Amino acid sequence: MGVNGDTPQVRTLLLTDLVDSTQLVEMLGDGPAAELFRAHDRIVLALQQRWRGRLIDRSDGLLLLFERPIDGLGFALDYVRGLRDLGRERQLKQPLQARAGLHVGEVLVWENSADAVRVGAKSLEVEGLAKPLAGRLMALARPGQILLSATAEPLAHRAARELGERGELLVWKSYGRWRFKGVPEAQEVFEVGEPGLAPLRMPAHTPKAWRDLPLWRRPVALAAETLLLAGLVLGGWFLTRPQPAIAFGERDWVVVGDLRNLTGDARLDESLEQAFRISLEQSRYVNVISDLKVRETLGRMQAKAGTRVDRAIGSEIAQRDGARALLLPTVAEVGGRLRVSAEVVDPRTQTTVYAVSSDGKGIGSALASIDEVTDQLREKLGEAMQNVQKTSVPLPNVATPSLEALKAFAVARHVANTSRDREQALGLYRRALQLDPQFALAHADMGRLHAQLGEVAPSREAWRRALALPNRLSPQEKLGVELMLLQNGAPGPYLRKAREYVALYPDDSRVIARLATNVWHHRNDFRAAEALGRQALKPQFERTPGARYSVGIYLLGQDKYDAALLEFARARAEGFTGAGELYARAHDARDQHAQADKVFLASTGGRDGWHGEAAVVTWIDRGEPLRALEAAREWAAKSDADADLLESLRARAAIASVAVLSGQGDVAAALRVLLAAVDANGEDADGMYPPTSTEIRLYVGLLAAHRGDAGAVAEMLRRTRDSRIVRDYPTVAQLQRVLLAEQDRLAGKPQAAIDRLAPLAKQETSLVAVHWALERAARSAGDAALANEQHQWLRTHRGRVYAESTTTDLLRFFNTAVSREARRQGQQADAAGTR
Repeated sequence: MGVNGDTPQVRTLLLTDLVDSTQLVEMLGDGPAAELFRAHDRIVLALQQRWRGRLIDRSDGLLLLFERPIDGLGFALDYVRGLRDLGRERQLKQPLQARAGLHVGEVLVWENSADAVRVGAKSLEVEGLAKPLAGRLMALARPGQILLSATAEPLAHRAARELGERGELLVWKSYGRWRFKGVPEAQEVFEVGEPGLAPLRMPAHTPKAWRDLPLWRRPVALAAETLLLAGLVLGGWFLTRPQPAIAFGERDWVVVGDLRNLTGDARLDESLEQAFRISLEQSRYVNVISDLKVRETLGRMQAKAGTRVDRAIGSEIAQRDGARALLLPTVAEVGGRLRVSAEVVDPRTQTTVYAVSSDGKGIGSALASIDEVTDQLREKLGEAMQNVQKTSVPLPNVATPSLEALKAFAVARHVANTSRDREQALGLYRRALQLDPQFALAHADMGRLHAQLGEVAPSREAWRRALALPNRLSPQEKLGVELMLLQNGAPGPYLRKAREYVALYPDDSRVIARLATNVWHHRNDFRAAEALGRQALKPQFERTPGARYSVGIYLLGQDKYDAALLEFARARAEGFTGAGELYARAHDARDQHAQADKVFLASTGGRDGWHGEAAVVTWIDRGEPLRALEAAREWAAKSDADADLLESLRARAAIASVAVLSGQGDVAAALRVLLAAVDANGEDADGMYPPTSTEIRLYVGLLAAHRGDAGAVAEMLRRTRDSRIVRDYPTVAQLQRVLLAEQDRLAGKPQAAIDRLAPLAKQETSLVAVHWALERAARSAGDAALANEQHQWLRTHRGRVYAESTTTDLLRFFNTAVSREARRQGQQADAAGTR
């Protein structure tokens, strides 16, 4: 920092004051108080170093100088938290808190002479108008409150992402304009804080600080000036009617509050609120935060069940979730007519910036009025009118003309998203369809519910029925249903349609996250999946924790263990409670097996340890084949008892894998049982994913190649030669190429095998099996350099070994075994000094 006392410098000033410090000394006594203040000073010193602050002065409070507002804010936030923790640690009877004021402005900074410092002067002096303004802010603050000036707030707000995850959770509030004694101009005052720590309440007036209220809030002044201004006001009102504004841009987000139904007609409660959402969601200009996300945020706010999203609650949700505006719809009877209206609220100030309405005759006019209101809202928020007209489809067309059907639909959605009661939700959807058999959205929602429950056939049937009513779907909904119908077929058409959808609707994180998963499963492309996964990580997405966990998987597949563990841990901290196996595998990749066991046990709620597929992989990886075989047999028995065909086949593949790869069990019998099960069920068996039988046959061929059975390899290639699955599914096509290469090698043509595999091995999307087969071919051809390169790949790409996914995930057993063998051989060679 410069120390030129003649030239003003723009700096960030933070002033703090320890609340009731004198009372604290009296309560504790001199000795304990001195010890407390020494601990306090240690906190301040550590935070100075972390946030690059310079301590200018201290007594009961602090004056610090920073280069950037975000550094001053970071210090203040950590200081508030540190004081709280220190007070709890010392078991103080009163909370340890400070007031803080943050301002950016010009100051004069100069160094005192060494002689002056020796006799007690500060080493650095700071003066200027910015200093008393920061002091006024600090004095105005409530205990534990951080107040910012209008100069500091936007600079700190824009840089809040530098605070990491905590920056996303901060609440920013404006308390309007204030007058400070000795400061000529009114100043807007802001608060920023962490929920649960900060007061997040309007400061109280003091003799030196008071709100700059408008005339109508100051009746005495208003009365004195009314006669003088009346003529000017009346004359100017009709000429210059100022329109309120909100800084809303294309693809910004809104929160829709709970509908206020002032008519007393219960039919309008859920139905009109749902209709309002459906109508507004047709816009590609305005993004609507889902009701599920709103309920999730209410949970994080620890709101009571049934809390209404009103002006105050909705504004807090909007600030937490990064929404630009809050919309508050209302329906009422006015002068014998039904009026639907909506306010646009600035969540930072909770003030209404627009209000629009539409009147109609009777309850039958409600849907048309909602369309009119949402069209007005879209235009007010900045959407071009021609776009509004182009994309607006009347509610009776994209939903239903029946309010009763709409109410049943709205309640069904709520049940499906909260209690997940299958029968109740389906019953309500069926009721909606009884009232309006052409209600395409009800069919589409039923398809989603069936899909979430793993009921593939009913979901496809429901989606087909929705698409049979194309004029009753919005363009986005129609494209979305088409996309969902493609997701269980060949990946090519699905990926093309998904990219088309994302190009049109780039903020639909649900589709983006699903696309990332499909790129991982079908393309084995972890880098592309990570990029898409990160694109889905928006604060407005209700499944961000799950999407973040998936990003951890994609990083694990790239062998980025530290980054993967960070994303896994963040997903858990954000509330993701799903599967934890691949989180554990990030520790297994580093041979931290005890930590892996701990993570996996935590993911199951402490109920049990490794089981099923995860147990088979674990015991193969740790060199305990008997335990792996036992786990596979238990898995098969459970799958048979559950009549789960696909899981039963995969469990039998696990038994065969352990038999071939570790010599445990009857190899020939295990392979024969697996093939017989596949042949008995055929390609189109209910519950079987289309590529299942083809991939299992190729996998049997891979196991046969491992044991040198050229005849079985040839037979499996013959049985899959004309399969459309090989053509349509990239990972299955790679597996077939591995078998063809092994066939060449076993026929004494290793160079032909190398020629098949070498181009694949250079690609980031290559299967682990490609590198295994290329190493074998290279050793047979006498190419030691290529063989050692592939051997090293198998030893070091542990994340890929665990995270690689194919259509049925059978290769996980093979990958784990060959990687373990490569590591064992490599360790022996290292010990012998041959490498």
